[in-house]
Amino acid sequence: MAIMEMPESLAPTATASGIENLNSDLNQAVRRRRGSSGFEPATGIDSADVNTNDDIRDDACGSGAGFETMSKSVGDGNLREEERSDAVVNGEENKTTEATTLYKFSYRASTPAHRRIRESPLSSDAIFRQSHAGLFNLCVVVLIAVNSRLIIENLMKYGLLIRAGFWFSSKSLRDWPLLMCCLSLQLLPLTAFLVEKMAQKRHMTECVVVILHITITTAAILYPVLVILTCDSAFLSGVILMLVACIVWMKLVSYAHTNRDMRQLAKCMDKVETSDADSCYDVSFKSLAYFMVAPTLCYQLSYPQTPCIRKGWVARQFIKLVIFTGLMGFIIEQYINPIVQNSQHPLKGNLLYAIERVLKLSVPNLYVWLCMFYCFFHLWLNILAELLCFGDREFYKDWWNAKTIDEYWRMWNMPVHKWMVRHIYFPCLRNGIPKAVALLIAFLVSAVFHELCIAVPCRLFKFWAFIGIMFQVPLVILTNFLQNQFQSSMVGNMMFWCFFCILGQPMCVLLYYHDVMNRKSSAR
Repeated sequence: MAIMEMPESLAPTATASGIENLNSDLNQAVRRRRGSSGFEPATGIDSADVNTNDDIRDDACGSGAGFETMSKSVGDGNLREEERSDAVVNGEENKTTEATTLYKFSYRASTPAHRRIRESPLSSDAIFRQSHAGLFNLCVVVLIAVNSRLIIENLMKYGLLIRAGFWFSSKSLRDWPLLMCCLSLQLLPLTAFLVEKMAQKRHMTECVVVILHITITTAAILYPVLVILTCDSAFLSGVILMLVACIVWMKLVSYAHTNRDMRQLAKCMDKVETSDADSCYDVSFKSLAYFMVAPTLCYQLSYPQTPCIRKGWVARQFIKLVIFTGLMGFIIEQYINPIVQNSQHPLKGNLLYAIERVLKLSVPNLYVWLCMFYCFFHLWLNILAELLCFGDREFYKDWWNAKTIDEYWRMWNMPVHKWMVRHIYFPCLRNGIPKAVALLIAFLVSAVFHELCIAVPCRLFKFWAFIGIMFQVPLVILTNFLQNQFQSSMVGNMMFWCFFCILGQPMCVLLYYHDVMNRKSSAR
């Protein structure tokens, strides 16, 4: 197919040599613009090339001047500059010419429209290779619209249910023993530091050091438990104190375990007479004080540091923290409390009614849980890390993409996961304990602390939280089996959301609420 024809006016006037030179220059211009699949679009042809070809044609057409006229045109720089200026002035005309060339040479009727095998975007083979950003935006819009309607409907039907003393009431003044207990817990790290300092100077044996650390860590748990059980405190205050106590306990265990390991390494270096024996083991109060307030549960002598504190960024994150905390309170007071109060005990009433209550409670409970995760693991821990210039801010991974329960527990709470791996799981493996038993021990420790954080503030030991965490072990086996069976990330992820967030948490909320209400009614 001819791409470019020679002007008719060229044939009768040009000499043979002029025509040959014209064809040669035209072919060179064509080759410059030819790609792997033919011509580039007309937009790739600039005005300079068009003007150059016109010059060649004009010089080749004459009264036998031939090479003399062409050489004179090539050497005439002023003429070239004038033509380029005309091309700039007549830019719109050049664009029209380029568009005409595009339609003339690139979009011919004989050009194939179907060149290779392709799948539809929503077919099973191509759906996961496509971007679904638009559908995601649609889901967000629909979610906002549906929940806005539900909020308006709830307010019209029940009114504003948030109590006047939701944030602060006269009953909160009775929680001052819990505040004093929380403050006095900070004396335990000081005691642990004194123990480690004496161990560094070899003023006590290793056995005595271990006994003292066990005593200190046990006091970090038993002391808050006794304070909560003896005081008539609010549930939220008790939960906060138990969370602080568990964090202090885990930090003290890491501090003692890490220093013991460094002492053993220092002894090994002493035997081989290396000069690094003293530098690898150092007991510093500054490092302990930083560790106790840092957003980590694993002790080490130094941490990655950021160069500065972004004050504006901290202010923005703090505003988000206040907003999402208020949103959690609104959902709890406006939705969760009425649903729970109008329900029956899930194990004693009608089965269908219990299922309906669980499903109705699952949506607001899921919203509260997601807000809690965002407030604590993203906002609060990042604010704390920014203020302390703490560099390692991997507080969570993409747990929402977890295909199994096992993956979820490894990704959603990275500080606890790193602590479990460092101080529970691998020490068990190094002592010859099988992998499955080590995993069971890790879940057992997690179940005990979940039960303490919920049962102690409720003053009710029904072991629902303990059973719920230990039930994760068969779920880990089941979801791993389903993942291997179907080889699909979608199936495993759906099973994770169904088991953990839709059924598990709402059931625990109903169980604890009705047991607490029954305990209070029987006490009266």
